[in-house]
Amino acid sequence: MANTYISRTFGTPTNSAIWTLSFWIKRSSLSPSTSQKIFSAGTGSTDRTEISFAGGNDGLNIYRNISGSTAGLDSTRKFRDTNAWYHIVIQNNNGTAAVYVNGEAETMSSTSLGTNKINLASTIHIFGDQVASGQNFDGIMSHIHFVDGTIYAPTVFGSTDSTTGEWQINTSPSITMGNNGFTILKDGNTITDQSTNSNDFSLSSGTLTKTEDCPSNVFATINPLFVNDDGATNALTKGNNTYTSTTRGEWNNMTSTLGAITGKYYWEVKYEQLIDSGTIYMADEGVASDLAPGNANLGEGTRGGYGYGWLCGNRNTTSNTRYLKTVNGTDTITTDSNNTPVVAGDIVGVAFDATNGKLWFHKNGTYIDDLSGYVGNPTTAAYPYHTGMQTGILYTVMSDVWQNASGSLLIKSYNFGNGYFGTTAVSSAGSNASGNGIFEYDVPTGYTALSTKGLNT
Repeated sequence: MANTYISRTFGTPTNSAIWTLSFWIKRSSLSPSTSQKIFSAGTGSTDRTEISFAGGNDGLNIYRNISGSTAGLDSTRKFRDTNAWYHIVIQNNNGTAAVYVNGEAETMSSTSLGTNKINLASTIHIFGDQVASGQNFDGIMSHIHFVDGTIYAPTVFGSTDSTTGEWQINTSPSITMGNNGFTILKDGNTITDQSTNSNDFSLSSGTLTKTEDCPSNVFATINPLFVNDDGATNALTKGNNTYTSTTRGEWNNMTSTLGAITGKYYWEVKYEQLIDSGTIYMADEGVASDLAPGNANLGEGTRGGYGYGWLCGNRNTTSNTRYLKTVNGTDTITTDSNNTPVVAGDIVGVAFDATNGKLWFHKNGTYIDDLSGYVGNPTTAAYPYHTGMQTGILYTVMSDVWQNASGSLLIKSYNFGNGYFGTTAVSSAGSNASGNGIFEYDVPTGYTALSTKGLNT
């Protein structure tokens, strides 16, 4: 939702002093300095109430400024997990606030919210920004319920799984909405009220992109917290699925938020923009076991771990691609004369059999040859690009980019099953027998998306 926000001006409330707000939220980036506004209401900078992840410490903050009189409620917890969905319930009972996260009461610096601007008639209410503007939330929201005039416990909106102990969503809570109540972003990106009230929101800025990632099925993304070889985090956008090269003359390596020890998984990456002609660059896709930054490149000195990949983007000393393998820090880098590098617009598909230690790649739906010239087929397990891989260890998606000090930026977008490359939907979804995720090309039989549902299949 970065640079995207939705809004609605409230009507006459059932009871302006009593309300319950329930929502699920997943962050894409943290707040090193500027706060990220989740929800706000009011008329301006000195007349507003807002809920945010605070800049500098990433705590949950409820802040009000009423005619210059300010007050804030701050959480002790820091919300720094960019792979998790948080369920947050906020209750306001005549100025006394209670906050719950994943069903547990949250410790706040105060419970006194006092007079606030939420649930007042003729007042604009915004999700994804603040009334004073300029501090957008970066991430995903889902199943937003606002109840006017009734206090509901978090157990109305979720429950604890008796087997796993995890807090899980109740997708259809039984609630009385009140005049200003609404349900939006339920099972999709619609901001049309899905309660009986017709309290629809409007898109005020940006684009609402539908995602398969939801509170009951978390999909992998590129990890925004990973520090690459040049000592910096990677430049990620579009829900941490689009990478843009920034640092020249350094390896920019990246990993996924989810990994696997067993199972069969499939994902895609689209090379949106390549480096200018003549500029030296290299880019590879694959998996690796070693997450340690610093010479942790796939096939380029992964320290003490295992890395397997295909150098599919290569304008270095040859027009050929390269076969990459690292075993306990020993590299094998072989010129691959059977396959040609990607060009702008190409989509690389990866099929990874973690159980049996095999790896295949395709380019635009056609699986590439192994080094002997035989065409791979993950469905039949024939001719993998990598075989004999070490098994029983945790592998994550691993990707590297290197370019010299000139040329345009390299941009590539991952589709781990959300059905989008950046904000562009796949042109025609391929078949997927697992029913988990949406991809451009057919998912090999027996494979699924790298997601929590896929990992637990």
